[in-house]
Amino acid sequence: MTDRPDSSSDKQHPFWYARSPVPTPLGIAVHLGWLNGELSADGIAIRSLRDSAGHDASSISDHTLAMSFRQGGSIPAMWARSHRADTRVIGLSWVDESQLILTLPGSGIQSVKQLRGRRIAIPRRSTDRIDIFRASALRGFVNALSLEGMTTRDVELIGVEARTLQAVGDDPATELFTLPLGLSSRALYAAEASALLRGTVDAIYVKGSVGLEVAQLIGAQVVIDIGFHPEPHIRNNNGTPRPLTVNAEVLANHPDIVAGFLKLVVAAGDWARTHPDETAQYVSHETASAIEWVHAAYGGNLHHHLGVNLEAESVAALDDFKNFLFEWGFLEADFEIADWIDPRPMADALHSTIKRRA
Repeated sequence: MTDRPDSSSDKQHPFWYARSPVPTPLGIAVHLGWLNGELSADGIAIRSLRDSAGHDASSISDHTLAMSFRQGGSIPAMWARSHRADTRVIGLSWVDESQLILTLPGSGIQSVKQLRGRRIAIPRRSTDRIDIFRASALRGFVNALSLEGMTTRDVELIGVEARTLQAVGDDPATELFTLPLGLSSRALYAAEASALLRGTVDAIYVKGSVGLEVAQLIGAQVVIDIGFHPEPHIRNNNGTPRPLTVNAEVLANHPDIVAGFLKLVVAAGDWARTHPDETAQYVSHETASAIEWVHAAYGGNLHHHLGVNLEAESVAALDDFKNFLFEWGFLEADFEIADWIDPRPMADALHSTIKRRA
């Protein structure tokens, strides 16, 4: 066995983490002050990419930033993996959230079955490298239609051109309502909502607390909310589950840092289970949504669902969604989920948790 290369000099530079503006145990750890970027005794700092002016935020979405961790939607992580980004999944979290199919009152659509032959909005951001919202909307409609034995061949898919996420973030008019990454939370579904109001489409897909706000804002009617369907496959989308990834180089050269980071994230999920009110408040900050919308979008048991693990059901769902993305052309190349996951850090973290509880 060869010796691990001396990488002590790497510890003089910070490690970076990023999270999507959604409920994650990583986000809870940040709000608790457990990842504040301070130097540890041996000179290690783990800092938020949001606090850095020296990095392009997209570098962590496509995993080109070295020495980094990320927890968020699975679409960017799998897109990067299909482009041969050398990353590993070390944990998964599954937070169910509202996934709504919306139409307007008077449309005559009151059930999924009545979507047959109707015009379905599919957003398109043609200049974005990773068209997250297009993939999510397609998945949402495919899952909803399957409940009635229907497919996208039974509806008319209408492309709706939307502003790129970069353009949304640069719009000065969005400053009053911004997500932590600088994206306007109220602009994310603006193109689809506008198309619905103009009558150029009959139904749109939205999700989460922002989706519920949009529904109320435009006076939409909910056809179905698949986000809490009893069948996990129907709920499976970009955020269910959400992977926690790390660059393979960090895992290989700094297993102690990866282990310490993951233990904090696991501990944050444990903390959330006994602090429902504080957890909801933290998620309110993460999503830039009022607490009432957080409760409505994520349910009263949100604090019980911020754990991180590698349970077989979550791994199977990740694989299922990967197959969907590849089939629909969102991934450049196929890959094996089992090869992407490294279970060793999670096994160590859970072992330490069990010992601590004992």
